[in-house]
Amino acid sequence: MYTEMIVVIGTAITLFSVCASILIVRRVKKQLSEMSDVLEDVKNGNGNRRILSDTHELTAPLAYELNDIILSYENRLSACQQTEETNRQLMTSLSHDVRTPLTTLIGYLDAAHKGIVTGKERDDYIETARRKAYDLKEYVDVLFDWFKLGSNEFYLNIVTIDLTELTRNILIDWIPIFEDARIDFTIDIPEQPFRVKLDPDGYMRILNNLIQNVISHSHADKIEITLSGQDGNIKILLADNGVGIDKEDLKHIFERLYKCDKGRSEKGSGLGLSIVHQLVVKMNGTITAESIPGKGTVFTLLFPETD
Repeated sequence: MYTEMIVVIGTAITLFSVCASILIVRRVKKQLSEMSDVLEDVKNGNGNRRILSDTHELTAPLAYELNDIILSYENRLSACQQTEETNRQLMTSLSHDVRTPLTTLIGYLDAAHKGIVTGKERDDYIETARRKAYDLKEYVDVLFDWFKLGSNEFYLNIVTIDLTELTRNILIDWIPIFEDARIDFTIDIPEQPFRVKLDPDGYMRILNNLIQNVISHSHADKIEITLSGQDGNIKILLADNGVGIDKEDLKHIFERLYKCDKGRSEKGSGLGLSIVHQLVVKMNGTITAESIPGKGTVFTLLFPETD
């Protein structure tokens, strides 16, 4: 009797185990089928699909890993789409900002070369062509800077330098430009040295781009540049009293190819401030912008000070 009972219990346990195994296999097959459907949907372009699974299920680790892969795929796809859109905008910008002034430049030079204009008018045509050629060169330089920043060949020559001396040397070349543009300037750089690790040429490009941005777009007649220490950082502040930037535009000014629509000149590549932002980040610094429409804009740079 006891033996028969053991046999019955053993049989029952076996049957239960078999039934449980069958249910588990069916559940796993169903989950694998659902995974296959989700992956097929993702393959067809729906990157928002995710595989649902409870943590106690056998397929949970696989489901979570696939979800991570899908998310990574979606992020890369989004980045590719953004790059394609940027390239499309860039081609449109190239068509407008390079072909148009180049055609105008050729027109001025042809008129002077063929004798269509003579005397002072010819001299004026040549001077206009010269200015447009420099504008075109400036645009191409900015374009190459942007491409270099995004390439694997770009590198920075990081060295420890005295930022006060470097900043003075950069600003000396801007003083006659301020005077020619009738922009009152205030420069406040302390005598004490502030040492920082950065790329001198990169810092020069940052400062030059910010100042050029003021001259080209802000319509300011006053500019203030100060350098000071702040909580272990070196702070460079550049302020103007120009037209300012609208709050909505201010959110996007460091984006590639972004041009403010209101109160700003259409001249420019839309790459200058993007290049500034990328260079600052690559040198472990930060840059912020504050602006009040009609009153002016303030750019603030922070770089860690070196002991």
